[in-house]
Amino acid sequence: MSARRKIMGVIPARLGSTRLPGKVLREIAGKPMVYWVYHHSRRSPLLDELVVATEDEEVRSYCESQGIPVTLTGRHPSPTDRVHEVMTRTDADIYANIQGDEPMLRPAHFQLLLSPFFEGDVQVTTLKVAMDAVAAQEPGNVKVVTDYAGRALYFSRYPIPYDRDAQGGIQHYKHMGIYAYTRAALAEFHSWPQSSLELAEKLDQLRFLQNGIPIMVAETPYDTIGVDTEADLQQVSALFSAGHFE
Repeated sequence: MSARRKIMGVIPARLGSTRLPGKVLREIAGKPMVYWVYHHSRRSPLLDELVVATEDEEVRSYCESQGIPVTLTGRHPSPTDRVHEVMTRTDADIYANIQGDEPMLRPAHFQLLLSPFFEGDVQVTTLKVAMDAVAAQEPGNVKVVTDYAGRALYFSRYPIPYDRDAQGGIQHYKHMGIYAYTRAALAEFHSWPQSSLELAEKLDQLRFLQNGIPIMVAETPYDTIGVDTEADLQQVSALFSAGHFE
C-alpha cells in the first residue's frame, strides 16, 4: 500500500467543545476517549502513520505519557484546517481526518474510506450509514444525500430528503465524522474562506461542495456513536463496559 500512495491519519482533538467540554479526555471504560480513537484507528493496515493533532497542552501531555504520536497546532476554525496544518509539516499523499469524538471506528470503516483512492481519480471521501426516520429528526445527526454514483449532493442537520407528501419509505443516511483527502484537495480547502453554507449548517465539508469539489460517500453497515453530549458519552461507556469494544 505504501508503494502506491502514503496515507496519514490525523486525529484532531481539542478540549474546547461547547456541548461537552473536555470531551476528548473524558473517560470511557477507564481510558480517555482520545485513547480509544487512536487505539481503534491504528488497527487499520491502510494507515502508514497516525497522529493526534491538538491545540491543548493537556491533550499533548496525555498522549506523550501513553506513547501516542501527537503534534501541537495553532487554533483553527475547523478540524479540517487543523489537518491542513499537519499536512504542511509532513509528506503524505492522502490524509484521513479522524474525528476525535469517534471512539467506535473499526478497520472496515477505513477500508471503505480509503479504497476509492486506489481505484480512481478521487479527491475527497467520507462515509454514511442508514438511519431511521426518528433519528433523522435529530439536528445532532448530520444527514447526507448522494447522486447515483455516490457523490454527495448535500449535507445538512435538517432531515433531508424532506418527505413533502408524507408518503413514508424515505431512507435517510447519517454522515459519519471521518474523511480522507488528497494533498491538493486539502490545500484548496484551506485556501478558501469559510463558505456561506458551511457557516449556516456549521458543517465544514460544505466548503468543498460549494467550491465544486466532489465528495465520494461510501455506505458502511457499521454505525458509530459520535460523542457530542453527556448522553452520548454514557451510551458509549455502557457499550465499552459491556465488552462490545476492546
